[in-house]
Amino acid sequence: MKGNTMILAAMQPYFFPYLGYFGLIKHSDRFLIGDNVQFIKGGWISRNRVLKQQEGWQYILVPLARHPLTTAIRDVKICTNEPWQPKIFNLLMHYKRKAPHYGDVIRFLERVLFYPTDSISELNAHLLAETCSYIGIPFKAITFDDLDFAIEDVNAPDEWALNICKVIGADTYINPPGGMEFYDRGKYKQAGLSLKFLKVNLRPYDQKREPFEAGLSILDVMMFNTPEQIRCMLDDCEMLS
Repeated sequence: MKGNTMILAAMQPYFFPYLGYFGLIKHSDRFLIGDNVQFIKGGWISRNRVLKQQEGWQYILVPLARHPLTTAIRDVKICTNEPWQPKIFNLLMHYKRKAPHYGDVIRFLERVLFYPTDSISELNAHLLAETCSYIGIPFKAITFDDLDFAIEDVNAPDEWALNICKVIGADTYINPPGGMEFYDRGKYKQAGLSLKFLKVNLRPYDQKREPFEAGLSILDVMMFNTPEQIRCMLDDCEMLS
């Protein structure tokens, strides 16, 4: 809780997302994992970006089983017969030469990546929780399946958060600033809810090379920064109306 308020944030379950995602987690009281929506190919559910060995960036990813285009994220399955974890370790191996926290991150991944599930949503929820634990921030997450009470019918995409705030008793909803034009502020004001947009200032950190590659996976941040430094990065933010 922040004073007498309850702050809700919500995002799809991304795979080791960027720093700003964890800013939403740190600065909310409840975090909704939105896994009931349709899986969109080419997003961040099963992949993210890390440094490439020489220059630029590359993807690390979890292979997914074939599924219909209309499949919800929570119903998408992992290709469990494909040894994808060793591929990720191989793609991260070059960090060993320059990243001061390589050993800590690799030991962390050895512990969390082999989580026994065939659900990409369950895997990502597990990885989000473990990453928050590593950083040292609370992760008070819920999913749509946890909401065992009726939600009002949704007539527009920006009403999901509005209606969930009503049923769980949240009076503030926070979202990344990229969604500022997506939300009808009047709906939230009429419902007595505060709508805010959290901008985490994604400042460059020392990646031991130039130029700086911005917006990479939290794993890259962890390679070059201590948990205390990462928490300070998450607090370097602005709450916009």
